[in-house]
Amino acid sequence: MPTYARADLMFERGHGAYLVAANGEEYLDFCSGVAVTGLGHAHPHLVEALTAQINKVWHTSNLFRIEGQERLAARLVAATFADTVFFCNSGAEAIECAVKVARKYQSASGRPERYRILTFEGAFHGRTLATLAAGRQEKHLKGFGPVVEGFDQVAWGDAAAARQAIGPETAAILVEPVQGEGGVHLPPDRFLANLRTLADQNGLLLLYDEVQTGMGRCGHLFAYQHFGVAPDVLAVAKGLGGGFPIGACLATEKAAVGMTAGSHGSTFGGNPLAVAAANAVLDVMLAEGFFAHVRAMNTLLLKRLGEVARRYQGVIAEVRGLGLLVGIKCVGANGDLADALRRRHVLTALAGDNVVRFLPPLIVEESHIDRAIAALEGACAELAKV
Repeated sequence: MPTYARADLMFERGHGAYLVAANGEEYLDFCSGVAVTGLGHAHPHLVEALTAQINKVWHTSNLFRIEGQERLAARLVAATFADTVFFCNSGAEAIECAVKVARKYQSASGRPERYRILTFEGAFHGRTLATLAAGRQEKHLKGFGPVVEGFDQVAWGDAAAARQAIGPETAAILVEPVQGEGGVHLPPDRFLANLRTLADQNGLLLLYDEVQTGMGRCGHLFAYQHFGVAPDVLAVAKGLGGGFPIGACLATEKAAVGMTAGSHGSTFGGNPLAVAAANAVLDVMLAEGFFAHVRAMNTLLLKRLGEVARRYQGVIAEVRGLGLLVGIKCVGANGDLADALRRRHVLTALAGDNVVRFLPPLIVEESHIDRAIAALEGACAELAKV
């Protein structure tokens, strides 16, 4: 179906931070499959892990135990706030699971009337009917009929508005620690801490959408670890499989009290191939120094981008970000800057609020940043003349 406005580019292979087009031209990948290929392309450890699993078993379903799935769940629990994990295939499914966990928690706690989820303007939580309702963006909802009931929304960063919006039917608060698709918006000071307090005071669950911010993208395994405010439930996907589709919903034992046998399921979720990829990703990311490297590259990238922005204030309005989730707010159309960068063989991703996202692989080196900055300089010089 013609649902994508695709660039006229086709890639046949990749290596590290680069993709190679069918015509042999090489592109620096600062899109990373929209924050998915965190370890770059053809990472040898991921290739080895998936190749080994391909020669064993691909799929058995969740009717049986899966060794790699149990190992992956244990590792995620050990590295986070969580006690238990449900595996699925995508970010939207992980968010759907988080919503179901919240509703089931309230029902199992004797409060079945609590089913509504409080969300924030500018959010993006997925493309299913329920996750579209959670995001409540008109451009995504238009033409799909009645909006799924059960979601309320207030302004991003406004904890006072969130407090006012909580009612007797509210079950949970759902928030991205950093808004990615919405334009790389960092939370105001103490915003997440205030939401944590609101949830605790009102018997609600705090749900984090870390589909984009998780798996090292923000300088820690999960962004909540940077802010020091843990949720009750967390959704992750994108970078979890390094490019192989897998999602997960992490939760505390208390939050998942209602998730009993038969309450939820997935045919493909956490199958042997998917968890082989995700375990290989964790092997690399949990190694000593990995996240420190991401934070160091963040410091360098923001510094270099800031220098360009000061020279081209007629093209770049602002640079903001955390870890290697960085947004360039444009003065002109963000698509113009992305196109100019692509002509210089640097791939980026668009976001809301007229932003171009730089989402390099987490293995990015200073030389890659040098090349991206040179391309940005050229693109800004070109657009400054328009």
